[in-house]
Amino acid sequence: MNTIAPLPLILLILSAEAAVSGNDTETVLSATPGDSVILDCAGQRAARVWTSWIKDGHIIASKGGPFTDTDPADHRYTLEPNGSLSISPVITEDSGSFLCSSGLSDNSTVNERVQLQVILGPNNVSATIFPAVKLLNGTLVTQRGSSIYFKCLSLSYPSQQLNLTFSGASANNISLASTVLPVLEHSIQNIEPESQGVYTCTALNTFSKRRVDNRTELLIYYVPSTHPDCMVVQTQDTSSVQLNCSWFGAYPTPKLRWEEDGDFQVTESLVVTLNSSKLSDGQKMTCTAQHELLTKEKERSCSIILKTPYPEGQPLVTVLQGTNVTLTCTENVSVPPANTTWRKGQAQDLIVPGSKYILSSEGPELKLTIVNMSEDDERYYFCRSENALGVKELEVYITVKTSSSAYTGAVIGVFIAALIVGSAVAVAKALYSRRHTICLGGGFMQAEDRGDVLDLVDSDDEQIIHDTVPQLPPLANGRHTTLVQIHRIPSSDDHEEIETVEAKPQLPAQKEEPTEELKEEKEEEKEGAEDLVLF
Repeated sequence: MNTIAPLPLILLILSAEAAVSGNDTETVLSATPGDSVILDCAGQRAARVWTSWIKDGHIIASKGGPFTDTDPADHRYTLEPNGSLSISPVITEDSGSFLCSSGLSDNSTVNERVQLQVILGPNNVSATIFPAVKLLNGTLVTQRGSSIYFKCLSLSYPSQQLNLTFSGASANNISLASTVLPVLEHSIQNIEPESQGVYTCTALNTFSKRRVDNRTELLIYYVPSTHPDCMVVQTQDTSSVQLNCSWFGAYPTPKLRWEEDGDFQVTESLVVTLNSSKLSDGQKMTCTAQHELLTKEKERSCSIILKTPYPEGQPLVTVLQGTNVTLTCTENVSVPPANTTWRKGQAQDLIVPGSKYILSSEGPELKLTIVNMSEDDERYYFCRSENALGVKELEVYITVKTSSSAYTGAVIGVFIAALIVGSAVAVAKALYSRRHTICLGGGFMQAEDRGDVLDLVDSDDEQIIHDTVPQLPPLANGRHTTLVQIHRIPSSDDHEEIETVEAKPQLPAQKEEPTEELKEEKEEEKEGAEDLVLF
């Protein structure tokens, strides 16, 4: 029966023997999980009497010698006849130092250490970018202005290093982050188109120097804040219309389409040619733009409304012979822009610039200057505007006046002015001659219709004056004073008696004082009199 010594004592003995013999060596082996590996013990220097394998202070296999024969407890371990230890398959827990102690036939002991390094990875290297949409080809897409987060993972043994790098249009292999931890995290706030490119997560096994890369392409989609731009392409051909729709600054390239029945095309600028026979005044042409970031309800568009020309200007012009005249025609409403020309005569001959005709333009105004007007220039002139929708003309007729015609007009004007002044003088004289009638009756023909009687008495011709009306003395300049007495005549319907007041003249030489009865009679006459006017 074999006696088994305590393990600490055995190890102490083995260590001491190794120190005495000086035959302790160490071998380094590498393996990956799943491999098969054989650990040799003391080579083939001599015949072994016994062999033992020890790991982490435990005998894992032994045959002969001071130890009891021990089969490996782990079925992955196998003690070979030559003393080697076979491990299959290798796992990461197998990493460590193995001690092989062998007794030789010469009673010597040989110890040998085998360092087994189990190298793992880098395995399962992954890179996650979110939030993002994954396309069919694996490319990730995000929107401009988003906040993007990156996460790198790797399984590596015994040690590793993780790196995140970026390669874009402007730079390559820019290091963004690095760590020795199993997980690497990074973020980009408010991402811009400059950040579009390839992001690489690199895992490096620092022991084996093995490197594994995981590359992911990230696209930055964006659309401009403006709508597409619709415009008419200027051409000389009026039989058709060219329309251009452009929408620059979008990524990826947008899809454009003219009208509902057209096909979408992937382009930033789309030009179409339309026959004039299919166009009409007021027709609305619409261009629609599609993009991956826009839903159908949010598609953007622009429109053009077609319009026929409408030239405007002064239709009648009168000029003096020998002078210059400038005709102006304005046309700025037509879509597409009209081709405007000046023509003359009923045949509408095209006016060619020269010494007689000078053509100029200021914005939408087209001017025609005719030099040294003559009677031959008195005719119709046409401002003709034409586009694909139709033709419109402005007719201008020029009347040329000679210098004698101008003088005749001046004479007629003077004659009319003199006639007006003479008429005014005649009316003034008539008014002045009938001033007494106007003062009494307020008009020329109303004195006969009034109920008043007007008596004019000249002091030299008439000497009979009522006692109740005093005689006025003559004026100092020799002129005589006229006395006017007005009586109210009752109407025929009243049938009232009219008392006649007789006027008795009073001689100027008499200076009798009026009696009491005469005073009362004068007072009554004053009350009965309606009006007294002196001239």
